[in-house]
Order: sequence, then structure tokens, then C-alpha cells
Amino acid sequence: MSSGDAPFPWQDAERDLMAGIDTAVPHSARIWNYWMGGKDNYRVDQEAGDQFAAIYPGIVDMARVSRYFIARVVRYLAGEAGIRQFLDIGTGLPSHDNTHEVAQRVAPQSRIVYADNDPLVLAHARALLTGRPGGTTDYIDADLNDPGSILDIAATKLDLTQPIAIMLMGVVGHIPVGDERDHAASTIVDQLKAALPSGGYLAVYDGTSTDAAYVEAIRLYNEGGALPYHLRSPGQITRFFDGLDLVDPGVVQIHLWRPDPSPLGPSAGVDAWGGIAKKP
Repeated sequence: MSSGDAPFPWQDAERDLMAGIDTAVPHSARIWNYWMGGKDNYRVDQEAGDQFAAIYPGIVDMARVSRYFIARVVRYLAGEAGIRQFLDIGTGLPSHDNTHEVAQRVAPQSRIVYADNDPLVLAHARALLTGRPGGTTDYIDADLNDPGSILDIAATKLDLTQPIAIMLMGVVGHIPVGDERDHAASTIVDQLKAALPSGGYLAVYDGTSTDAAYVEAIRLYNEGGALPYHLRSPGQITRFFDGLDLVDPGVVQIHLWRPDPSPLGPSAGVDAWGGIAKKP
């Protein structure tokens, strides 16, 4: 649905979707929401989040720092880079300063398409589908493991012959690493990069295997039956940008990417790396 379409019966849709969501087991999107200080979570998510944080206390800062990183990336893209179209894959639950909010503050005519295949996120999509007059905000139900379908649907809502920013914010970790060449993830990212026209941008960040406590917390988290998350090295994340021109300062810890004064105070650093790059 875009800003000009007829009203959709969201109350019925949300009731149907929520009926299939188990609130008795922890859910990755709700746990992340809890770490960011949100309200879309349950006691089971809070307990799981606290157990994770007991092993790796830095996860709370990481969740919040990642939100500010996304805001800086979108502000750069909509401002200095002049991008007016965004494909944000792996949306997650709505929070403050979502992609469409940041982009449309800079350029109200910006067009944003969110893509996710999580029924919980779909149930909250109504909150995402509120753009400013002049721009559009859409949601598509699609899976990162099938980038062709994402691009096919996105092409009905965005002009992929014109510059676009494809955003993979903390979502590639849901693709298994597999081998040193990281073939599965690289194939998916390469297909998305191939769809970028000249002047388009790719933005990526993900958690990194740069702290033993984080590695152990992720191992236990994955054993708990939640949607698995896989850490990569900074070098593996950097290789996602092969063939593109990195924007300064390159691929760095996300709190170091064009930092603003942080509302969280001084940071000792987070185990997440990212950056953005332009297609020549």
C-alpha cells in the first residue's frame, strides 16, 4: 500500500497475523526491540535478552548504536548523495527514526520500500506505512534468500533504472556463513548489487566475530531455537562491497561511521561493522 491507495482493513489483517504468532517463546525481532528500549516485546523476550546480555553486556549498546548508524546512513544518502529511492531489506519492528522518517525529513518526495518475511513485522507494518505527502512508503512480504523476487516486486514500486539505495541493516547475519568464501551470502548480495543502476548505493552492517563473549552469546542464542544469527569477520563484510566505490571512511565499526555526538555518551566500541558504497 502506498500513500495514495485505498484504505486497507488493517485491524482484520493484524488480528489474523497475530493469531499465528507464539508469544510464549522468544522472538528475535522482539528481543532486539527490547534491547533498544521499545515496548513491542514480552516477558519471554526480556528474559532471553537479559540472558544474552549477561554473557555479552555490549549488546544493548550495539542495538541502540545501530539505530543511530542507520539514521546517519539514510541522512547521508537522502542529503549529500541525493538518493530518493530506498529498498530496506530486513526491516524488523518499527522503532524511532525508521528509514522513511529520516529520508522524508530530508527529502519529502523520497520513496521507501521495506521488505521482510516475518509475520510479526507484517503485523506491525501499519506503523511503517505512514509517509509524508509527496513521498511513498510501501511494505512487501519477501525473503532475503530470494533476492530475485524482492527485486521483481520492488520494481513495481520503484524505478530501478534510476539511482536507488539498497539497505541490508543487520540482516545478512541470518544467512549461514558456510565457508571462507561465504558463497551463499555473497551470491545474494551480488544479485542485489547487479540490480543497482550506476549511481546507486549499497549499505550494509552486521555483527562481527570480534569479541569472544559475543561469539559465545550468539552460540547459545542459536542453540535456543530462535532464528539463527551468524557472525562474520570485518573482512567478510567488506567483501560485500567488492566492485563498488566505498564512501569514506569505508567499512568501520558502526559507531565510527561519520559519527554525530552520541546521545548514549562515550562508546568503547561495538562488535558491528558497516559502511556504504556507490556503484560506478
